[in-house]
Amino acid sequence: MELQNKATSLWGNFFNVRMVQIRTFHMTWFAFFACFFAWFGIAPMMIIVREELGLTKSQVGWTIIASVAVTIFARLFIGWLCDRIGPRLSYTWLLILGSLPVMGIGLADDFTSFLLFRLAIGVIGASFVITQYHTSVMFAPNVVGTANATSAGWGNLGGGVTQIVMPLIFTGFIVGFGFTDAAAWRAAMIVVGLVTFAIGIAYYFLTQDAPDGNFSELRAQGKFEAKEKVTGAYFAAMADYRVWVLFVIYGACFGIELLVNGSIALYFVDYFGYFKDMPLAEAAVTAGLIASLFGLMNIFARTLGGIFGDNFASLWGLRGRATWLFIVLLAEGLALMLFSQMPILVLAIPTLIIFSLCTQMSEGATYSVVPFINKKALGAVAGVVGAGGNAGAVLGGFLLKSEAYNSRWDEAYFLIGMIVTGVAFLALFIRFPPEKEAEEAALFEKAQMDILQAKADEAAAALAHSAQVVEDYNRTHENKV
Repeated sequence: MELQNKATSLWGNFFNVRMVQIRTFHMTWFAFFACFFAWFGIAPMMIIVREELGLTKSQVGWTIIASVAVTIFARLFIGWLCDRIGPRLSYTWLLILGSLPVMGIGLADDFTSFLLFRLAIGVIGASFVITQYHTSVMFAPNVVGTANATSAGWGNLGGGVTQIVMPLIFTGFIVGFGFTDAAAWRAAMIVVGLVTFAIGIAYYFLTQDAPDGNFSELRAQGKFEAKEKVTGAYFAAMADYRVWVLFVIYGACFGIELLVNGSIALYFVDYFGYFKDMPLAEAAVTAGLIASLFGLMNIFARTLGGIFGDNFASLWGLRGRATWLFIVLLAEGLALMLFSQMPILVLAIPTLIIFSLCTQMSEGATYSVVPFINKKALGAVAGVVGAGGNAGAVLGGFLLKSEAYNSRWDEAYFLIGMIVTGVAFLALFIRFPPEKEAEEAALFEKAQMDILQAKADEAAAALAHSAQVVEDYNRTHENKV
């Protein structure tokens, strides 16, 4: 059954946090930002960690894989949990419990313990599914693609910001408190874990599951699917081929973003002579700043993917959303191949930005399609597709650590670009029944009409106010005469 009172505008009410839809939007992207920051907080400091723990290149590859592998299963589970207990409680517990291994990684003293903590931290990556779920139930069809893309994009921004901020926190502990390199990176992760824990508490008090209340209340009123139906709807969604097409597609965009976030700083240090004679700490900070450009594009790139998805839908319906997804994913694959062939840093940086733009727009385009696959099992669809992103990152991680590409990450990036280019054509196979197209077209039109009606009501109210002011003035003037 369709939830009511979804917001039909994002930008028009952007600062009106009294609206639960807008307040939830801001909490979802901020919580995801914190999770992404914590998830990849260790990545820009891997140059230091690698030296301290004596990690081989293969072991570094395993840590990259561990950071995203467990998230596959966490995302599959968290989608079901959102349908079951609601996104508010799901996010609260994920943030609180996920903060523990973020702080605990400071206890690692060898490859095995570091790998296990890195694996446990990956669970926090399931936050993406809750973010997309929560914005999907809060916003109407005419703007849901934009809302989903913006909340996820600003959350993903944490992957770029962490490349800048974590080396600075690390350096701050050394310069300001006299910590050793080994103690500084551990202390930096403890700070991030504490902040994540605090955001989990805030999420509980500042959000609710849906525009009209929490799922427990709506179920008691008969306005939402009963808990008993959740599992059945979950498996029904799993049987839909379109879900698995999107699973693969998301692996080819978000999976690549995860892979790049976890490896790009090391890639720059190892493959460009610019860093050759730098001290390790200076190289970590400099490479982190350059690598951050990839993640920082999330401030607008993923939003663009969602906006174009909504615009294509206004012209060609649900088919338009799938067509846009094909176009931008194809561009991503070509851009990655180009980046992998750049021989000097001054050429690599602008091509990295182009590649990042296409990658993140592809992610936004993917989740402009997701909310329309199966509304009765939105958590299942969001979870399975989200897990695809991590599956793509795992496969890419195995490629980076393979014997064939262990010392040639540029060649591995080129091959991955070729694969992404091929995967793009799968988007053309996403189809919707004619009745579904008609239903969603009607809902889209209704949302647009609601916006026009709200603007007309606002204009009428302003006109009536102006007329009242004139009338009051005339009456006052007559009395004086």
